[in-house]
Formats: sequence, C-alpha cells, structure tokens
Amino acid sequence: MADETKATDAGQRYAQSLFELTIENGNLAKVEADLKSLKAMIADSADLRRLIASPAFSAEDKGKGLVAVAVKAGFDMLTTKFLGLAASNGRAGDLLGAISAFVELSAKHRGVVTAEVVSATALSAAQLKGVQTALAQALGKTPEVSTRVDPTLLGGLKVRVGSRLFDASLRSKLDSLKFALKRA
Repeated sequence: MADETKATDAGQRYAQSLFELTIENGNLAKVEADLKSLKAMIADSADLRRLIASPAFSAEDKGKGLVAVAVKAGFDMLTTKFLGLAASNGRAGDLLGAISAFVELSAKHRGVVTAEVVSATALSAAQLKGVQTALAQALGKTPEVSTRVDPTLLGGLKVRVGSRLFDASLRSKLDSLKFALKRA
C-alpha cells in the first residue's frame, strides 16, 4: 500500500483536537503509540483498509469496526473514542492523514524532527544507521526515522523531512533523462 498520506483539512482538524486533548490528559505518548500501531495495522490488513475506504459500509459500521479493533488492541480510551467519533462523523477516510498530522504535532511538541525514508528494498541496519547519521548532520538534530518500501523507485531513496522531499531515486533520475531526451 503506497503511503502518500497527507492530512486533509478535516484530518488536520481532528488531529489538532486529539492532540490538545492528549496534552490536557497527559497521555500523548500512549495515544501516539496507539495511532502508529493502527497505521501499521491498516498497512498490513486489506480488510481494515476496505472497511475504512469502502462506501458499502455505513459510518456506524465503520465506527463499530474501528472501536472493536481498538479495544482488541488495548488502545487508550481516548484513542478508541477518537476512532469511533471520526468514523461516525463520516471521516474514516481521513484517518491516515489525521494520524500523520498527529505524529507531526507530537514531534513538534517534543522538539523532534521526523523523517520518512522510502527505498526500493528494505534497508539493512547499517544502511539505516548511515541514513540517520547523514540526516543528523544535515539537520543538526537527531531525527526519528520511519522507513517504508516502494518497489516502483527501482533504486535510491526518497527522504521526506517535514514538507521537504529529497528525491534521489532511480525512477526520478530516469524520468528526468527521458524528459531531457524528449526536449532535445
């Protein structure tokens, strides 16, 4: 599943509201861990993706399904209520964007820089360490790095830090060469 999740306006508002509640309740770390876990579950489960995206399921059914998943996974009560509310308001499709926005807000609150590294194949521990070291030198801070695999890149890396994207993938280099040849 490609993860080009960007927070929609609705997703951003939901994330902001949840973030403020977690700050008030002092359970930011737990809710963030729950949301990251849910994001991984969505990536791993075609059934869960179908539940969230399909218009065949009513908002009420989506809410019940997400709450059941949250309860089974042992999520914090605030996370469970958030998922039920978002789904019952017809915003289940905005959940991935809301999760991404929430993680960004949390990282900003903690003063941490997050980076997403996309590669054509899974990175080895040594390669990941090298990427982390290079990012730390470039950013002046030690980043929290998340990785994912996108075989369509063919080779190289894409690194997203905040709103900046550094694209050193073979796919983009080939596309640039193709464009240059067409222009010539």
